[in-house]
Amino acid sequence: METGTIIFDPLLPWPSVLAGAILAVLFVGVAVWRGLSGWWLRGLAFAVLVLALANPSLQVEDREALSDVVLLVVDESSSQGISDRPAQVAEAIAGIEAEIARLDNVELRVVTLGDSEGNQGTLLMEALANAMAEEPRSRLAGAILLSDGQLHDVERAPDLPAPLHALLTGRETDWDRRLMVQNAPAFAILDEPVTLTLRIEDQGVVPVGLPERAELEISVDGGEPQLFNVPIGEDLELPVTLEHGGMNVIQFNLPEQPGELTARNNAAVVQINGVRDRLRVLLVSGEPHAGERTWRNLLKSDASVDLVHFTILRPPEKQDGVPVNELSLIAFPTRELFLDKVDEFDLIIFDRYKRRGILPSIYLDNIRRYVEDGGALLIAAGPDFAGADSIYRSPLAEIIPASPSGRVLEEAYLPTVTEIGQRHPVTEGFQPEVAGDGPPWGRWLRIVDVIPERGASVMSGVDERPLLVLDRVGEGRVALLASDHAWLWSRGYDGGGPQLELLRRLAHWMMKEPDLEEEALSVAAEGQTMVVTRRTLGEDVAPVEITGPDGAVVLVPLEEVSPGRFEATFEGPEIGLYRLVEGDQEAVIALGPSAPREFEETIASGAVLEPVVAATRGGVRFLRDGVPDIREVREGRVAAGRGWIGITPREAYVTADVRVSPLLPAWALLLLASLLAVAGWLREGRR
Repeated sequence: METGTIIFDPLLPWPSVLAGAILAVLFVGVAVWRGLSGWWLRGLAFAVLVLALANPSLQVEDREALSDVVLLVVDESSSQGISDRPAQVAEAIAGIEAEIARLDNVELRVVTLGDSEGNQGTLLMEALANAMAEEPRSRLAGAILLSDGQLHDVERAPDLPAPLHALLTGRETDWDRRLMVQNAPAFAILDEPVTLTLRIEDQGVVPVGLPERAELEISVDGGEPQLFNVPIGEDLELPVTLEHGGMNVIQFNLPEQPGELTARNNAAVVQINGVRDRLRVLLVSGEPHAGERTWRNLLKSDASVDLVHFTILRPPEKQDGVPVNELSLIAFPTRELFLDKVDEFDLIIFDRYKRRGILPSIYLDNIRRYVEDGGALLIAAGPDFAGADSIYRSPLAEIIPASPSGRVLEEAYLPTVTEIGQRHPVTEGFQPEVAGDGPPWGRWLRIVDVIPERGASVMSGVDERPLLVLDRVGEGRVALLASDHAWLWSRGYDGGGPQLELLRRLAHWMMKEPDLEEEALSVAAEGQTMVVTRRTLGEDVAPVEITGPDGAVVLVPLEEVSPGRFEATFEGPEIGLYRLVEGDQEAVIALGPSAPREFEETIASGAVLEPVVAATRGGVRFLRDGVPDIREVREGRVAAGRGWIGITPREAYVTADVRVSPLLPAWALLLLASLLAVAGWLREGRR
């Protein structure tokens, strides 16, 4: 196709041509003022000369017409997979392709989008903008959105130079019930109630006669669900008290009702990390000694620890004649601490304590009961532990994991981690390789010889004698450190050692921190990938049994990555709650969001898209009424009607060749100007 246009290619710069035109006007004006009858012929002559300077040319272009482009953005997110929507989408795509094929010089570009990352919902406008960026704007004749109308980025709608239409899936009778978690904290303090806010809503055309209350199932950490009858359409405040530290997984589930669109939004999972508010520790020092400051500094350095520390400075047998009213000591509140309020402490430490009659046997028996009910007791033994007044010779003997032989060895030795200690989380990694001829850490100078009766000896001293023995008693835990020389490491003696980390781990293990459990199955997730970790004191473990949200069971073998630690990586095929079992250890984890945003609104609606579509004079139509016809309409006209939608032809082209030639030869223009000038002279009668 050829098209011609007149252009100007001046022989002189445009300012010079303009100056010439001004001079011509002045000369003609003078002729008019003097009354010359040939002034108009003179003006024409000047006009021809100015036109010759402007050099009019004819530009001829060879153009190749380009086809118009129509964008079809197909929403294939999860909400489009419910009910019969996939069939509606397939039928609509086929119908649109047939309609576009019927039009001349029109191409169809099909773009699909799925679920977004990070639970952002349906990013329909982002997909449209990306598709527009790949096509020349001059060729866009229209865009069609094939969706349920529930998008989450309408504010990002691009500026479209052609009509935008929305074809919606869904049926008139659609209805759905959803469970929403409106408020759920990420952290909560143990043994203190925290409130979760839930809401159950019905959407769409709710069937007549449906009960106004629903049965809500609640299960914690995959346990047996509890059933509650709750109202629909009201905010539900649910008080929850966490019973253990670490991740607590709470699952809510509504039974599927007949006829509802999907059950994917009938369940929600909340993961709350349980933390302790303040750890209350009772430290009782039997007498002042160098290691007392080590325990105090360790416990006071942790801001989350409330420490109550008593040191017995003046035992009852000390008789020095000092009147009682002159002593600046407070009375030791034995009854209050060891009878009335002993259960308020998370950990009790006896540091070089011996029986002196201060604590009667009933008090010590109450501590034994406290440990069996879930408390923690740590004994840092000094030389008195081997004597006749040892704390072992009391009701506490029933829970202390090792008995004294009566010997105290006063010699230098290197504390070492036993084979089982290398697997135990308290001492894991504390056996460094010896560099050169020197020891890996400093030596201790005293150990109380004890005979292990139960528990695990994780550290040893002289001739592999037990140094640190850990044991579980009932619901509680007991640790026996058979030396009072841990303070040598803190003073840097003989190179020092990891005393702070060792004592910190020991204290936190006794207070049942989940990360320090020696027998535990834990799982962490990033996206859909799970990392399963099994800690054990044994040599090997069986494959972990993973049960998915759909009930499918997969056996995943574990590989040992370090002593006592086995790991495996598993890719979860879908979002939801997974249960893991290995032996007597269980764990649960939820993949994906607590409630996917894709299923917050499942009823098809054009309310969100109508303002965007109306701005381009397009239309919103439901596919239940059939696939509309596609027509061509002029730009600026209404592009939608009953049973049809329109696109705007763009008539875009690409220029293949350009030819430029003068409109008249220069000599012709000069001859014409001369003839006009002579004609004017003759008209004025000058021969």
